Amino acid sequence: MPDHFFLAIGECMVELAPATDGLFRMGFAGDTFNCAWYARRLLRADWSVGYATAVGTDAVSDDMLAFMAGEGVETGAIRRIEGRTVGLYMIALKDGERSFSYWRGQAAAKAMADDPDWLDRVFAGRDLLHVSGITLAILAPEARERLCAALARARAAGARVSFDTNVRPRLWADADEMRAGLMLGASVADTVLPSFDEESAAFGDASPEATVARYREAGATTVVVKNGAAPIRLWAEGMEAEIAPEPVAQVIDSTAAGDSFAAGFLAARATGAAPPEAVRRAAALAAAVIQRRGALAPDIFAPEGAALKAAP
Repeated sequence: MPDHFFLAIGECMVELAPATDGLFRMGFAGDTFNCAWYARRLLRADWSVGYATAVGTDAVSDDMLAFMAGEGVETGAIRRIEGRTVGLYMIALKDGERSFSYWRGQAAAKAMADDPDWLDRVFAGRDLLHVSGITLAILAPEARERLCAALARARAAGARVSFDTNVRPRLWADADEMRAGLMLGASVADTVLPSFDEESAAFGDASPEATVARYREAGATTVVVKNGAAPIRLWAEGMEAEIAPEPVAQVIDSTAAGDSFAAGFLAARATGAAPPEAVRRAAALAAAVIQRRGALAPDIFAPEGAALKAAP
C-alpha cells in the first residue's frame, strides 16, 4: 500500500509524432501527463502516481486509460463523460524545435473542473498535486476558478501544489486573461516552474530574478526559472542559487523538456534531495529527453540510464 500520493491534473491527448517517410507514430501525451509518466519512473514504490482529467466513453478513450494503467499511472481520478472524446495533436519538427497542430473541439478534459465536489474528492489525501498553465488555459474562466479554489482547499489541508506555467498564448482568449490565469495558478502553488523566455514575452520580465520576485510575491515558497542552456535560477525558502545545466550537443526534439524537468525536480525533492541537487537531477533528465524523439522516452530508464533515477 503506498504511503504517499502524487496526482497530476490536466489533459492527456492522442499524439501524432513524426516517424519516417512522412509517417506518424501514434501515442498518448500531454504536459502534466508527461510529468506523471516520468515521476512514476523516478519515485519509489511507496509513492502512488495518478492522473486526474476527463475523457470520453469511446474506444480511443478506452485505449488511453489502458495505456496509462499499463505505464503504472493510476486512473481512479479520471471522469468519463458521455458524448465526448479526447483531444489530438500533431508535432512538426524543424531543427529540433517543435510546432503543434491541435484538434480538441470535443475534448472531455475541458469539462474536468465542472464538478467542484469531484475535485475535492480526487484531491483529498494527496501529498503532491501538479498542474500547469495549459490545464488552466483549456478551461472556461469559471471552471478555472473552481479548479484553483479546489487546489487552494487541498493546499490548506496539507497537500503541496506545484505549478508549471507552460505559457501557450494561443490557448487563451487574450493576453490579459492569460496573465491573470497564470497568476491565479501561481497564487495557489508552493512550487512554481516557469521558463524565462515565456515569462519575458508574457509579462515583460527583464531577468530571471524578476520572474522569481513576481512569483514569490504571489505566494510561492520555491521558484525554479529555466532558461534554455543558460543557468537555472533557483529560489527555495530563502535560499538562492544559479545552476548551469550540462551542455547538450544536439537537440533532437524539445517536446516534454519542461515536463520531464518538473518530474525530475519534484521527485528529487519528494525523496529528500536539497533544492540545488533536485535542479541538477531535473536538468540531467531533461537533457536526456531532448536528445530523443517524442514526449516519452522509456529507454532513458534502461539499466544504462539508471543514474537518472531518484536516490533511494
